Amino acid sequence: MKADADEVAAALAPGAVLGLAGLGLGALLAATLEPVEREVLGAMLAPRAALLLLAWAVLAIALGALARRAHAIWARQPRRLAESAQALLVAGDTAREQPLPAATPCGAGARALADVAERLARQRDALRADIDAKVQEGARGIEHERSRLAALMSELTQSVIVCNLDGRILLYNPRARLQFRALSPTGGAELVGLGRSIYAVFDRQLIAHALESVQLRLQRGAAQPAAQFVTSSRAGQLLRVQMAPVHDPSAAPGSAAQLSGFVLMLHNVTREFERDSERDHVLHALTEGSRSSLGSLQAAVDMLELPDLDAPVRERFLRVVRDEVRSMTAHIESLAPSANESLKTRWPLEEMLGADLVQAALRHIESRSQVRASASDVDPDLWLRVDSYALLQALASLAARLAEELSVARVQLRLRREGERAHLDLVWYGTPISTETAMGWESSPMSAGDEASPLSVRDVVDRHGGAFWFQRERARQEAFFRFLLPPAQPQERLEASTMLRSDSRPEYYDFDLFRTGVQARELGDRRLVDLAYTVFDTETTGLDPAQGDEILQIGAARIVNGKVLRQECFEQLVDPGRGIPAAGIPIHGITPAMVAGQPGIGQVLPAFHAFASDTVLVAHNAAFDMRFLQMKEAATGVRFEQPVLDTLLLSAVASPQQASHELEAIAGRFGIPVLGRHTALGDALLTAEVFLRLIPLLAALGIHTLDQAREAAQRTWYARLSY
Repeated sequence: MKADADEVAAALAPGAVLGLAGLGLGALLAATLEPVEREVLGAMLAPRAALLLLAWAVLAIALGALARRAHAIWARQPRRLAESAQALLVAGDTAREQPLPAATPCGAGARALADVAERLARQRDALRADIDAKVQEGARGIEHERSRLAALMSELTQSVIVCNLDGRILLYNPRARLQFRALSPTGGAELVGLGRSIYAVFDRQLIAHALESVQLRLQRGAAQPAAQFVTSSRAGQLLRVQMAPVHDPSAAPGSAAQLSGFVLMLHNVTREFERDSERDHVLHALTEGSRSSLGSLQAAVDMLELPDLDAPVRERFLRVVRDEVRSMTAHIESLAPSANESLKTRWPLEEMLGADLVQAALRHIESRSQVRASASDVDPDLWLRVDSYALLQALASLAARLAEELSVARVQLRLRREGERAHLDLVWYGTPISTETAMGWESSPMSAGDEASPLSVRDVVDRHGGAFWFQRERARQEAFFRFLLPPAQPQERLEASTMLRSDSRPEYYDFDLFRTGVQARELGDRRLVDLAYTVFDTETTGLDPAQGDEILQIGAARIVNGKVLRQECFEQLVDPGRGIPAAGIPIHGITPAMVAGQPGIGQVLPAFHAFASDTVLVAHNAAFDMRFLQMKEAATGVRFEQPVLDTLLLSAVASPQQASHELEAIAGRFGIPVLGRHTALGDALLTAEVFLRLIPLLAALGIHTLDQAREAAQRTWYARLSY
C-alpha cells in the first residue's frame, strides 16, 4: 500500500527537529566561548563525530517510531474509523457482522467512538425499517397491481415489450426474451433488457411513423388506436409488430403529451411467410398451367358439338381432348407433393401435457367412430412436442379402421416415456391384424367418420421425426399401434419455469423509466445515480495480452435505476484459439473441453459491444480488462469508446486510509457475500454490488457526476497501473 504523506512526515519530523535543535544549541554554545575554548571543544568533539551522529540517528529513529505510532493512533485511526463508519452508513444492517476497526489499547477513545457509531447505526436501521414498513404498507396495493401485471405478462404466449417515448425498454415478458434469443447467435442478451433501446432491434423511422399514426388516431377520437408494420431483423427474420399506446392519465385528451410510451407485440412470421409463398407458388403454377389446357379443351368440345363433323376431324379433336387431359393430370400430380407437404407442416409442433393429449384423443375417437375409448398407464408429468391436430386425426382414423374392418368395440390409450422417446400406444384386445394390413393403413389417407385428410399416418409420424409400428402380445391377447413421439426438452421447460416463477420477476419491469427525459444531457455532466452501467469482468489464459494471452470468458451485468438486473446478464465462454495453461485452471476453472466448440472472440466481442451500448463500463482493475479488449480492436473492428469507471480507483478515492482495495476486501467492508469468485459473471455481479455502495460514499465527498468521478480516480496512486 502507498505510504500516507502525513505518516511519512510524522516519522521524519523528530529526527529533523532533533537535528535542528542540536545545530541551534551548538551555535549558541559556540557564540559564548572564546576562540581558544572553541578550538579545544572542536578538538574534543571531532574524534567523536561518528558516535554523536550514531546517537542522533538512534534517537531520531526511536522518536520517529513513537511519532509514527502516535500518528497511527491519533490521526490515521480516526480517519479509518470515519471511512468504516461511512461504509457502515451506506451498507446498513448488511454489514452488521463487519464491526468497525478495533483501536489499539492507546486508542480506547476511538474504540468508544466506534461503539457509539455502531449504536447510532443500529438506531438508524431500526428507524429506517420502521419507515420502510409504513411505506411498504402504503404501496402494497400499487405493488400488487404491478405484480399482477408482471404475472399476466409472463403467462402471455405472445412477445410483448413496453417502452417509454425515448424507446427505452421498461417492461418485457419471458416470451420476448426467448424471441430475441432466437434472433441472436450469442443468446440475445445484447438485444433486450431494461433501459436498453428498442432501436437496437428496429429502425427508428418505423417506430416514429407508427407513433405518428397512433397520435393522429388519438386526435381524431379513436378509443383504442393501434398501428402495425412488418420489418426484418438484423438476423434476417421477418417480424410482424403491432403497436398500442400507453396513455398518460394526467395529460389532456388529444394533446401531444397524452402518450407516455408504447406497447409492442411481436410475432415472428418468417416461417408463415415462407409457407404462404410456397402455397402461392403452387396455386399460381396450377392456375397458369391449367389455363391453356382448359382453353384447348373448350375449343375441342365446341367443335365436337357440330352435327356435320366428319369422323377424321372428330377423331383429331378427341385426341386433343385426351392429350390435354393427360397434360393436366400430369401437371396436377407434379404439384400434389408440394401441396401435401404444405398440409404436413401447416400446424407447428407445440408443447403439450401428455395427459391432456390423451384426454383430447379419447373424446376425438368416440366422436368420430363407434369405438369406446379409455386410458391406462398415462404418465401425468410427461410433456410432448406434437402437432396435436394431425395426431388426433391419426388416432381416430386407426380406431375407425379397427371398428369397420375388425369390429373392435373398445380401445385403450397408454402413454409413458422410454429413454429419449415417448411411447403412445393405441391398444385393443382380440383379433390382431397382419403386418401387411398395418402397413397399408399406415400409408393410406386418413379418414374417420365425416373427417378425411390427404395425409397418411406415415406423414404424421414423419412430421414428428418419430416412428410407428404394429405389435402383438400373444400371452395377453393384446395388439397395439405404437407411436414414438418427441418429449418436450427438459431444459426448455426448466428455463421457462424459472423465468415464469422466479422470485426476481420484478427485474422484468421498471416503471420508473417512464420518467426518462427526452433530452439527455451530456454523459459527463450527468449524475452517477442517473446513468446506466455495464459491469463486466474477463477470465483469461494469463496476465499479458501483449504476449499472446487470450480471453476465455466474458461476464457482465447491467445496472439500471440503481438496481442490478441479475436476469439480464451476459455470460459467454470464448474459444481462445490456443492452449490454456494448467496453472490457471484451478483459479478460473475453465478447461479446454469447456471452450471446445465455443464461438471465437470475433463473434463474442460484437455481441458484448451491443450488450454494453449506451452504458458506462465498470470493472474492478479496469485497466487489465480494457487492455484485452483494446488488443482485439484491429482483429474484430470493435471499439469500446464509452466512459470507463474502475471500482479499485473509486474505492481508493472514497476510503484512502484502508489497507486493501482488493475486491474481496471492499466487499467485506460493505458486508457483501462473496459468491462465484473468479468466474467472469460472479466477479461482475460482485463488482456491481460494490459499485452501488461506492456511489453514496463518493457523493459524501462532493463527487456526483461522471466527470467528477473520473477526475478523482485519475488522481489516485493506483491510476498509474498499466498493462
